[in-house]
Amino acid sequence: MRFKASIRNISTFTKFTASLSSLGKVAWVRLDDDQVRFTIIPEKGTQVWAVLSIDSIFEAYTVESAAPQNAINLELPVAPLHRALRSALNATSASLRLTKKDSIPLLSLTIVTKTINNPATIAGTNAVPNNDDGGGFGDVDDRDISLNFHGGSRVRETTITQEVPVRVLGAAAVEGIHEPRCREPDVHILLPSLMQLKSISERFTKLALATKSTASGGGLAAAANGPGPRLELSANMHGRLRLSIATDALNISSVWTGLSNPELDPMQVEGGEEGIREHPSTRMKALGEEDGGSDEGWAKVRIDGRDWGRVLSVGRLGGRVIACFCHEHALILYVYLSNDDDGADESVLTYYISCYSA
Repeated sequence: MRFKASIRNISTFTKFTASLSSLGKVAWVRLDDDQVRFTIIPEKGTQVWAVLSIDSIFEAYTVESAAPQNAINLELPVAPLHRALRSALNATSASLRLTKKDSIPLLSLTIVTKTINNPATIAGTNAVPNNDDGGGFGDVDDRDISLNFHGGSRVRETTITQEVPVRVLGAAAVEGIHEPRCREPDVHILLPSLMQLKSISERFTKLALATKSTASGGGLAAAANGPGPRLELSANMHGRLRLSIATDALNISSVWTGLSNPELDPMQVEGGEEGIREHPSTRMKALGEEDGGSDEGWAKVRIDGRDWGRVLSVGRLGGRVIACFCHEHALILYVYLSNDDDGADESVLTYYISCYSA
C-alpha cells in the first residue's frame, strides 16, 4: 500500500479542510486512481460527501494497493490535518505521503520553505537548530543552500515534517456506507454569495438567541448551549430565495430576487424530455408566480441555525452552489469548484442538511 502526492493548491486544500472541521471531527477518506473523496457523517447534523478531482489539489499523484482502482480507505482526524496545512500556506512546496512509525499509520506532510536573509543580520548563527525546538512541529531541517560571498543575501531552506495519525480501513468497514437517498427536488436554485448568506443567517441566529435568553431569564450563555434556533429557508422556480425566522418575540425575513433556476439536462433526468415535463420542479414553476406573491410554488425547509452557519463556511472556497429543496423534507447543496485546467473535471461537494418538521 502506497500513497504519495505533491500539493499543488495549498490554499484551496486548507480552506476545504477548514470547512470540514467545523462539521465533524473525523472524515472517511478514499484515495484511488480517479479521484479523492472526503466524507463526514456526524451523529447529528449535516453530512458531507465531497468528490475532489485529483488535479484540483494534487500533482505527481501516486496511489497503489491490492484493492480495485488501487483504492485506499482512511479514517482521518480533520482538525490536525487542517492545522498542519495552515502551517504550509507560505511554503515553497508541500507533499503528503502515507507512512508508518512504530506500527502506527501516519499521513506525513512535508513542507519546504525558503527565506532570504542579509548575512550581516545572521552572523554567527550558522548552527543547525535543535530539532526539539521546532515550535510544535515534527522533524525540522534548517540549512543554507546558497551564499553570495560578495555581500549578497543568503537563502535558507527549512524542511518541516508533520505527522497526522490515521486508521487504515478495510473494504468490509466501508462497504455499507452510502449517500442518503432523496426524492427528486421540488425546487432547485443557484444560491447568492454564501458569505453574504452566512452573515445574514448568523445575525438572525444571534437575534433569536438573544430574545430567547431574555424571555427565559437564563442569560445568553444558557441559550447558546441549548438547541439552535430554527431558520426557515424557502425558494421558488422564479429566482426567489427567502430566509426567515419566527419566534414569540420576533418575525424577520430577507428575500433575494433575480436568482437563476438552472435548466434540467434531459440526459440526466430519467425519461428525458418527458421526465422533465413531469418533474416536480416543472409543476412548482407552473404553480408559482413570478412576483412571488403567492405561497404556492414555494418549497421550504426548517434548519438548525448553528449547523447552517457552519455549512456556509464552504463559501470561502468560491464556486457555484445549487440548492435543491425537497419541500418540508430535505435540503441538499451541490458546491461546484472549478478547476484551473481547461477541460479538467470539476470537484463537487455535496451537503445533506438536517431538516426539521414544523
